[in-house]
Order: sequence, then structure tokens, then C-alpha cells
Amino acid sequence: MKYEIVIDGKAASLLDGGGRLEYQAEAGAAMERNYSVAPCGEARWSVLIEGRSYAVTLLGAGEVSVNGRVFQVEVFDPRSLRGRRAAAEGSGPQTVAALMPGRVIRVLVESGQDVEAGQGLVVVEAMKMQNEIKSPRKGRVVEVRSAAGATVSAGDILVVIE
Repeated sequence: MKYEIVIDGKAASLLDGGGRLEYQAEAGAAMERNYSVAPCGEARWSVLIEGRSYAVTLLGAGEVSVNGRVFQVEVFDPRSLRGRRAAAEGSGPQTVAALMPGRVIRVLVESGQDVEAGQGLVVVEAMKMQNEIKSPRKGRVVEVRSAAGATVSAGDILVVIE
């Protein structure tokens, strides 16, 4: 399973291949390692990566302690996006949000413009890749809440469609 993650404000991707993981930081090379995980209590695990042991504790509210060092962690599971897409088929205003932190490169629509399902709305650069955020349905742009050059966080609303 592939996850998009943010650790202390730095974006990365993590691919879990059942005993093998691949980690790639935003500006770095991919690292592949064998691993195993064993629970050690409530919200605590022992993680073994290539022979090195790590004590991991979930502190709550996006905080994780690894061998006593605390990190702010956000994890984005692509499977959760399927539910958002299904919700887009309903009626009423539909918000289109940033899926991960990044920088708005271009805004492709303006308020009042009619759009088709799948039409590009905003281009966001994240992890050195440009991602075109597309309209989940046919409608009219009611509001544009982003501008070229703006920095966005995961979940920030970019466009509202009605």
C-alpha cells in the first residue's frame, strides 16, 4: 500500500510491501528496507528495520515518538479518496481540497465558469511533482479560494463547485 506522508512538515511517500518498505523524501533518493513490527502495548510497537530496533509510541494528535524523539506526522491513505469521489456525485456545493501540502502553480478556472467532470481546476506542486486537481463533477465554479504562488496544506479548500 502506498501512503503520502508529512513528517515535521517534510513531504515523502511510503510504500509498504508487506515486510519490505520503500521511503522517498521529497528531495531525496528512495530507500528500500526490510522490516517487521510487533505490538508492545496500547499505542506502542517495536519496529525492526534492517536489524535496528525502534520503540514507536503513538502520542495522539499526529505526534509519534520514535526512540524518545517526537515527530509531527500526517498520513494520507489513497483509499480514503475513493469515498470523497463517491460523495462528489451528490448535489449541492462541492468543495475541492488539496490532497497534500504543496504550492499552487496555476489556477485554471475562475469564479462563474462552467466546468465538466474531470476538467482541470488547479495545478499544485507537491514533492517536486505537478498534480492537476480535477473537477469531481459537472457544474459551475462558485468560488476560487487559491491563487498561483500560494502555499496550501492538506485539506485546504481550493475551489467550490455547485
